[in-house]
Amino acid sequence: MVLLLVLVVGLGALVFWLDTRLNREEILADYPGRPAGTAGTNWLIVGSDSREGLDDDQRSDLAAGDAAGRRTDTIMLVHVPDNDTPPTMVSLPRDSYVPIEGYDDNRINAAFAFGGPQLLVRTVEGATGLRIDHYAEVGFAGFAGIVDAVGGVEMCPDEPMRDPLAGLDIEAGCQELDGAQALGYVRTRASARADLDRVERQQEFFSALMDRATSAGVLANPFRVFPLASNGAEMLTVSEGDHLWHLGGLALAMRSFSSGEGVSTTVPIGSMERRRGMAVVLWDQAASQQLFGALAEDRPVPPELVGG
Repeated sequence: MVLLLVLVVGLGALVFWLDTRLNREEILADYPGRPAGTAGTNWLIVGSDSREGLDDDQRSDLAAGDAAGRRTDTIMLVHVPDNDTPPTMVSLPRDSYVPIEGYDDNRINAAFAFGGPQLLVRTVEGATGLRIDHYAEVGFAGFAGIVDAVGGVEMCPDEPMRDPLAGLDIEAGCQELDGAQALGYVRTRASARADLDRVERQQEFFSALMDRATSAGVLANPFRVFPLASNGAEMLTVSEGDHLWHLGGLALAMRSFSSGEGVSTTVPIGSMERRRGMAVVLWDQAASQQLFGALAEDRPVPPELVGG
């Protein structure tokens, strides 16, 4: 009993310590007209191109360049229901043309550039009608570090993939991607459908990463789980009120995507056009409202809306 008590207290202290290492910002602030809470829990998952913490060698290894500031090419909304309906992951293409409060209509990732995660959350809430309950953001260094901490993630591309701008050069077939390769894999747009292909790869990789991170091979290996927990916590940015146990619940829910139980899709696309000199993605408004309405009520996503 004494040993058990020591283990419980030690584990609690470790969780508390790791929780303090999360980077927190005041992101999910209320504002007039904010959507009311709905069924289930909504996460906004953001991959930013922040180079913070990278030295010159790391910038070179990750093909990160010298850009400053924070922009985002990865925006995913994950809905975890309260009932037996499977979780749903919806990718929002970065070129989605949406209203941004205080600015002209623009690509959705411009909201992040204009006003950081606060304005991005507000923009996503306005476009979807869903209230965001939790926020998680990881930059270049954090993403690569998490992948390396779990020992790599297996991907099986059908064709060789080469993109010097993303630092990607991998062969076809199943292989373990390390942190630098994985970053290139989720960043590259060097394919026929550019950003739409990229969001599919991001969904595939993110679910595989969560499955790997919560596997017995990682959780039972102290040389994997402690670097993952420590580095992962330090490299993540969350909102005030978000805690390590919230992230743990998200990771467990994400395992359903790699097993095929969860629903992965892209917001329904109406057309791809040019607006104000930019190539943009226009949502199918009727289908999008149907998709987000189903999530708001914890109903299954209609099959015809799966796949975007």
